[in-house]
Amino acid sequence: MTAVPMLIDSHCHLDRLDLTAYNGCLDTALQAARERGVGHFLCIGISVENAPTVRAFTERYADVDCSVGVHPLDLSRGSEPTMQWLLDELNHPGVVAVGETGLDYHYQSETAQMQQDSFRLHLDAARECGKPVIVHTREAKQDTLNLLREAALPQAGVMHCFTEDWPMAKAALDLGYYISFSGIVTFRNADALREVALQVPSDRILVETDSPYLAPIPHRGRPNFPEYVVDVAKFVAELRGVSYEKLAAQTTDNFKRLFPLARVANS
Repeated sequence: MTAVPMLIDSHCHLDRLDLTAYNGCLDTALQAARERGVGHFLCIGISVENAPTVRAFTERYADVDCSVGVHPLDLSRGSEPTMQWLLDELNHPGVVAVGETGLDYHYQSETAQMQQDSFRLHLDAARECGKPVIVHTREAKQDTLNLLREAALPQAGVMHCFTEDWPMAKAALDLGYYISFSGIVTFRNADALREVALQVPSDRILVETDSPYLAPIPHRGRPNFPEYVVDVAKFVAELRGVSYEKLAAQTTDNFKRLFPLARVANS
């Protein structure tokens, strides 16, 4: 019997999952993903408060690594990081990336300056520790690119849950960043995003769930889970005219290259 190719969920929020369908058990949810071939999970930090939780997951599960950082929409809730806090957290062996950080003017354009200051801080921390950065951007295209160019990080990072146009993707790729696609690429109104997914080079593409948000078709409208990264990958593979096995192998290789400290088992 042919082995199921390993896939990686490069961005999920395990501490926010609605585990009702799994009898309230995260172990069961992760096992469901493993049985579909998901071999590794990157659990994302979004606040000062959830950093201990995501770090604990890396100590509990050998196939979970994490990032630490403060999401731009969490800044107004009093979760402002300091450089010392970031560097201390990033020193943990299970923390393989900085973020998620970035800019979101869709919901909180009035906090633009605070967001930019925090983004710069995270980029400086990434330079200091040498770990890649996970970038969230929404309706802040030019400011995001300006700050990434200003930082000029040697190790770059990933534009997660990408929803912008090809010119922005091309600019990020030129800066060394990877582009990650979530369930949004499967949505009926996402024709422009699918055009981007067709053009991203095969050595720079990642897939993710961003669970519990943005469940892909055919699960749209319901809670999202790490196992559904398989649905995202199958959709992107068909879109690009390659086999699922090839896309799974390529995105796994890309993840390992971008996050060299991740404890990804050999598939």
